[in-house]
Amino acid sequence: MPSSHRRVLPFRPAARLEGGEHGSSAAGGSDPVSVGRRVRHHRRRLGLTLADLATRVSLSGSALSLIENGRREARVSVLGEIARALGVEPAELLSGGPPTRRSSLEVRWEHAQRAPGFETLGIPAVRVGAGLPDDALEALVGLYETVVGLQQQRAATPEFARLANAELRALMREADNYFPEIEARAAELVRAVGHTRGPVTREAVHRIARHVGFEIRTVPDVPTSTRTVTDLANRRVYLPSRGGHDPRAAALQALGHVVLGHRPPRDYAEFLAQRVEINYFAAAVLVPESSVVPELQRARQERDIAVEDLRDAYGVSYETAAHRFCNLATEHLGLRVHFMRTSRDGVIYKAYENDGVRFPMDASGAIEGARVCRSWTARVVFERPVGEVYHQYTDTGRGTYWCTAVAEPTSAGPFSVSVGVPFDQVRWMRGRDTRERRVSGCPDPGCCTRPPAELARAWDGQVWPSARAHSHLLAVMPPGVFPGVDDTEVLRFVAGHATSADDDVAQ
Repeated sequence: MPSSHRRVLPFRPAARLEGGEHGSSAAGGSDPVSVGRRVRHHRRRLGLTLADLATRVSLSGSALSLIENGRREARVSVLGEIARALGVEPAELLSGGPPTRRSSLEVRWEHAQRAPGFETLGIPAVRVGAGLPDDALEALVGLYETVVGLQQQRAATPEFARLANAELRALMREADNYFPEIEARAAELVRAVGHTRGPVTREAVHRIARHVGFEIRTVPDVPTSTRTVTDLANRRVYLPSRGGHDPRAAALQALGHVVLGHRPPRDYAEFLAQRVEINYFAAAVLVPESSVVPELQRARQERDIAVEDLRDAYGVSYETAAHRFCNLATEHLGLRVHFMRTSRDGVIYKAYENDGVRFPMDASGAIEGARVCRSWTARVVFERPVGEVYHQYTDTGRGTYWCTAVAEPTSAGPFSVSVGVPFDQVRWMRGRDTRERRVSGCPDPGCCTRPPAELARAWDGQVWPSARAHSHLLAVMPPGVFPGVDDTEVLRFVAGHATSADDDVAQ
C-alpha cells in the first residue's frame, strides 16, 4: 500500500547507474575532483595550456577549467573527447588514484572544503593554486584531518552510537522500511544480467560485478577486521575463503557501496546509514521485488504468508527473508510489522517496527542492548529445537501481537529472528491457528525482571553473581573512517594483491 509521504535515508544513492564496465561511480574513484586532477595531470604532461586543450575538444577555456577543478561533472561523451585529445584511455581519467602526491593533496583539500560543517571548524578556506607550496598544502590537509579525527573520536561514544541508531530507525519507520531508489538500482542490475526467477546464483553475482566494472576474488588472507575489501584502483572485491557469511550477500554488500555512490562516511551516523543501505541493496538483489511481490500478494489472497517460504524459494537465510518481508509488507501488502534479532539471553541486537509494538528501550530511545520480556516469542522460541518455526500470540499493554520466529545457529551462539503483526492483521499469516499464547506485563518489573517475592526472600543476601560485563561498554567506538578496521593491515593486503597474479578467482 503506497505511502503518501516518504522520506529516504539521509544519504541518497548517487545518479542513475550506467551499464558497462566503467559506468558506475566508485567511491573516491571517479568523483569530479579526482577526474579533474587526472585531466590536468595529462594536459600538463603534454605541455598543453587550458586554451590548447579546450580548442581540441570544442570547449571554452572556462568550461574546461570548471572540469579540471571538479566544479562541473563532465558527460561521458565529453570525457571521451578529452581522453582522445590527451592520448589516453577514458578509463585512465575515470579510475585509479591521483597521478601525483600533489594531486592527491589537492583532491583531499577540495573535498575537505566542500564537506558539510567545514566552516564550523575555524579553518580558513584556501584556494589551491600553483603558488601554494606543497608543504603548506600538506599542513592544511593534515590540520583538517586531525581536527575532524579528534571531533569524531569525541563524538563516537556508545551513547552517540545509540542515539544515531535510534534516529536511523525512526527514519526507517517513517519510510515504512521501503526505499524505492535502492529497489530500482537492484532491479536494474538483476535485469541487466538476465536473471528472471529463482535464487540468484553466485555466477549471477559475478555478472553483476562485471557489469559495474568489478571482479570478485576469493582469497584466504582478507584482514580479520573486515568482511570484504574493495580495491577501487584495480576494481576488485576480495572475499574471504573462510566460511561464515553468504558469499553472495557479502559481495553484493561490497558492491552496494559502489552502486549507491557512497563516499567514506563523515561520522558514525553516516556509517550506520550506509550499512543499512548496502544490506537493503543486497537483499533486494537476492530477493527481487518484481518476482517476490506477486508471490506475496498471492499468499495474502490465500491467507498463507510465511517468511520461511521466502527463505526456501530464494536460498537465503531466515534473517534475510525476514528483513525482505519487512521491506515489502507495508508498501505492497498493507501490513504493519515488527522485526527483532535477539540473543538467547534476550538482548536485542536489531529491531524495527511500524505496528505500534512497544520495544524495551532506554531514555535516549535506543532499543539495541535492551532485554526482551521472557514471554515474547523472540525468547520463547529458544525452548524449541534450533531451526524450528514457532508461532505465538502475546498479550501486551498495547494489544495482542502474533509472531513467527526461528532460532538460527551462529558462531556467537543461537540468535532468534522474529517477525510479528498486530492481531487484526493475523488473518493473512500462516500459523495463525497456533494455540500458543503468553501474557507480557513488561515494562512492569513484576513481569519478569524482578524475582518472585518468595524466591527473593529465601535467597536474600546469599548470592553474588559475577556479571559478564563487556569492556566495550566503557570505551569509545573504534576510531577511524570505518570503525574497527585496521587500516594498515588493509592497505598492506590490497598492495600485496594488486601486484599478484596468483589470486584465485571465485567460482
